[in-house]
Amino acid sequence: MPKKRKSSGRSKGGKGRSELVQCTNCGMLIPRDKAKRVTSRYSLVDPVLARELRASGAYIARQATVKYYCVSCAVHFGVAKVRSREERRRFS
Repeated sequence: MPKKRKSSGRSKGGKGRSELVQCTNCGMLIPRDKAKRVTSRYSLVDPVLARELRASGAYIARQATVKYYCVSCAVHFGVAKVRSREERRRFS
């Protein structure tokens, strides 16, 4: 059977087996190097109050959240795009 991708869809290299993570959306277990990782930061402070505090020179810490998506959920939510055969062959 033909091989679709040189990397088999993973960024593992020669590391051996990688640990599994759970998809944030559907709960599917997927290898960490295959999962699509999305990091978003949000502030715990109200935006109006944060603007006033920033104007007075205060530092406002933001919380980082990390989400892992399986390939099908990443495509569904627009995190990853469906690419043509020629685009898949290119290095990226």
